[in-house]
Amino acid sequence: MIKSIFRFALNTIPRPMLIRMSYAVRPMLASFYRGDKFEDPIDGRTYKKLLPYGYEGRQRENALAPATLSLERHRLMWLYLKEETDFFTAPHKVLHVAPEQCFYGRFRKMKNLNYLTADIDSPIADVKMDIHNIQYPDNTFNVVFCNHVLEHVTDDIKCMSELCRVLTPGGLAIMQVPQDMSLEITDEDPTLEDPEERKRRFGQYDHVRLHGRDYPDRLRKAGFKVTEVNYSNKLSPELFDRYRLPKGEMLYVCTK
Repeated sequence: MIKSIFRFALNTIPRPMLIRMSYAVRPMLASFYRGDKFEDPIDGRTYKKLLPYGYEGRQRENALAPATLSLERHRLMWLYLKEETDFFTAPHKVLHVAPEQCFYGRFRKMKNLNYLTADIDSPIADVKMDIHNIQYPDNTFNVVFCNHVLEHVTDDIKCMSELCRVLTPGGLAIMQVPQDMSLEITDEDPTLEDPEERKRRFGQYDHVRLHGRDYPDRLRKAGFKVTEVNYSNKLSPELFDRYRLPKGEMLYVCTK
């Protein structure tokens, strides 16, 4: 029953409303799914199973952790930041575009971070921002996060260039996107308005592109230096499954 309700909500309720509603239901979901098969490394809670996630016909089982609402990609990024960077210990000025709920509250409380969140419509963001034209000077932030955003924008390379512009030299940027490794070249059409055709071509009704293997080259074209990190390979198969991490997802770690 809970899975059916969750699927219905995900496919019918607008994202800003879902974000508001989630704060009320998370404690109940975490209690209901409590167990010891899977672990969310973000908060250390364990579960007998995780929630399904994905839009019509593309749902993944055991994907969403009930308490933090982290997905596979969020848990991968958390582990990378914790084990491979000084993000949790050194002072950083952070721009977080479209802040994910699993990170938002935790990053906000970290004393070492000067943390700014931005979105064009999120109810939890500090400022309204169109990343085609960012309202901050060059070299303002030494950490930038912008995950699963660039598939929605009109001109992804323009947005990448803006994010590169506001990143300090030597700073860190992580900008993950849905990616189809069978595509040599990104498939895109920002003028396409039909939701069903968008789902067919790009995987979701509000996407205007599906990035291919050329994604890191697009980041480089925008001015970034890109390191491709297969962080999952550093974990044992047992931990990989326990944390429910994404199979084959590359982390594109950018600097300038």
